[in-house]
Amino acid sequence: MFYTVGEIAKKLNVAPSALRYYDKEGLLPFVERSDSGIRLFKDSDMEGLRVIECLKKTGMSIKDIKVFMDLCQLGDATINERLALIDKQRETVLEQQKQLQETLDTLNYKHWYYETAAKAGTCAVHDLLTEADIPEDLRTAYQKLKKTDE
Repeated sequence: MFYTVGEIAKKLNVAPSALRYYDKEGLLPFVERSDSGIRLFKDSDMEGLRVIECLKKTGMSIKDIKVFMDLCQLGDATINERLALIDKQRETVLEQQKQLQETLDTLNYKHWYYETAAKAGTCAVHDLLTEADIPEDLRTAYQKLKKTDE
């Protein structure tokens, strides 16, 4: 069964223009075309499209995604090169995840801070609290915020 750009875009939850752009950039060498030039996607193209979307979400550049897709087309001789690209991107995602966790920790601390202040009717309530009064799971974020204040 074949799908049009619009149909496959809907299945992937992406804009049709994104798929056209990927094709223009050479990321979709597996896509067939009708006699009139319409892109035709098969069910078997879904894995490649999902990989492209995954790599894009990690922040990988279109240029590097093209390198990856080209390596895929070359077959088993490029497994180690593909593995190296995936490992590099995994490290990037792990660092992003760490940064997001630190951001969430700060937001959780600030939520507690303002929730406590709202109950007391003033932010001055925190002037009376010691570090031991801060919930244990929020202390690291508090300490990092205090470091930046100094």
